[in-house]
Order: sequence, then structure tokens, then C-alpha cells
Amino acid sequence: MTRVRVAVVVSLLNEEAAVDALLDSLLAQTRPPDEIAIADGGSTDGTVDRIQRRIVAGAPIRLISAPGTNISQARNRAIETTSAAAIAVTDCGVRLEPHWLAELIAPLEREDPADVVAGFFRAAPVGAFETALGSATLVREQDVTPETFQPSSRSVAFRRTAWLAVGGYPEWLEHSEDVIFDLRLRSHGYRFAFAPRALVHFRPRSSPGAFFRQYYLYARGDGKANLWPRRHAARYAAYALAPFVIIAGLWYKRLWLAGAVMGAAYLVTPYRRLLPWLPILAPLERAEALAWVPVIRLVGDVAKMLGYPVGVWWRLTR
Repeated sequence: MTRVRVAVVVSLLNEEAAVDALLDSLLAQTRPPDEIAIADGGSTDGTVDRIQRRIVAGAPIRLISAPGTNISQARNRAIETTSAAAIAVTDCGVRLEPHWLAELIAPLEREDPADVVAGFFRAAPVGAFETALGSATLVREQDVTPETFQPSSRSVAFRRTAWLAVGGYPEWLEHSEDVIFDLRLRSHGYRFAFAPRALVHFRPRSSPGAFFRQYYLYARGDGKANLWPRRHAARYAAYALAPFVIIAGLWYKRLWLAGAVMGAAYLVTPYRRLLPWLPILAPLERAEALAWVPVIRLVGDVAKMLGYPVGVWWRLTR
């Protein structure tokens, strides 16, 4: 096995409340990174001061000032300052398992090495809403198909040569950028591996409003990048059909039954994912979490249906 030099790269903006948890877990890795590069997009809170204090205390961090950049631009700037052959990317707002980097880099160092490694991520929720949100929006390890799993930049590693070959992260895109990056890597024939034990924990959005904004921006990014048009079209069609089913059901009651069955089927997966989390909640919180699931589905769908056309309009008029 050949040891590969690895740089850990993070881009952030106004993460004063979360940056210490990330740095604590990053600096405690069983395999320390050879380089750490953090690009700050122009924070106006105490983020930079907290990072600077770590540097003064001896942490091997290179801090790049990149005001006005989006997440893709800042991430690329950070990578450009490094020289390691392998790049590991994560986000602020997460806590890394101690073996995260060792597990993430291992497939790049084996005899038949991969070019890209997808780590994994789990929710670390607080309270009923966040627990329901994590179960409604995140896939479980056992549900992953490794051959098609698209890495999230919360936990991913790749060769510098691959990053260069695809032109880096798409700087014209500030959301869904990691999906486009993944698809470009696949289109170039790079070999992917799945490392489920390269694990990070992150806290889901803490309110329906924050969740709505998150999914609105994701869908706007999908529209800009022309991602998943059939999936979005199917969502519009389903919601357009719903009023017809409700009205026509006044005469044909079986339509209500069919609609109820389809609605229940739509909620099966998040409820199945929620069940293992229920024992950690208090009894009233369990009931609250169960009640949140359909609301979360609705809020997420509405956010996507509003955000997607905004992105499409941007793409068609730029």
C-alpha cells in the first residue's frame, strides 16, 4: 500500500457557532491530514477570529480569505493553495468521526485504487422536528447502492488529477455544485468507491423556515444545472392532479381511496427511517416527530416547486 499525501479542504461563511466543533474533530483524526486549507467567504462574525486562534496555538491550518465567493469558488481557491495528491472535502457544521480521514483515504491507497471516495453522513438531531427532518430527508447506509451513490461534499475524497481534469467545482453554481462535480467525474470515467465508515455527523435544520430555504436553494440549483427535470416534472404533475382527485372524489369515492393509498406510500420511507429514532425521544416528542413527517414532506415539495423554476429561468436567460 502506497501512502498518499492528503489535504483536507473546507469552505465556510459565518460559522462562528459551528467552526470549533469541526476543528476539534479534524485536529483529533487518527490519521492527521498533511495539509488543512480553509477558505472563508467573507465572514462578518467571529469565525475568522476562532480559526486564527487555532493557528496561533499551533494548528497546521492555512486560512484563505476569499470574500464574495460562493461555495464552489471558495472550495476551488482552497484546493489551489494545496499540493497534496489527494483532496478530502468536508463542510462546517459537521463533526468528523476520529477515523474519518483514514477510512476516506484508504480506497485511494489500495493495490487497485479508486479515484473518488464517497464517505457517509448521519443526522445528529436535537428534538422532535430535527429527528423527523433527518429521517425524512436522509438515506440510510443500508439503503445505499454503492455503484450509483453520489458523494456529498460533507464527506468526499478525490485525486487532484481528477479535480483538474473536470475543471474543479462549477463556479457558476452555488447549490447542487457537488452533484455536478460528481457527474463530471463519472463522465470522465473515474472509479468511485463507497466508504460508509468515513462518517460525519451534522445537525439538520432547526426550523421549518430554515428547511424551506435550504430546499428552495437546492431546487434553484437543480434548475440552474438542469438536474433531474423528470423528477421535478413528476412532482408538479402529482400536485396538479391532487385537486382533481379531491373534487372528482365527491362523485367517485374510489378516487379518494386511491389518493389516500398514494399519499400513504409517499410517507412509508420517512416513517420507516424514523422508527429507529423514536426510542431516544420522550413520549410526547415521539408523537410530535410522527406528526411532523407529512408536514416536512409538504414543505420540502413546495420549496422545490418554487425554487426550481427560478433556476430554470436563470439558465434560460443568462
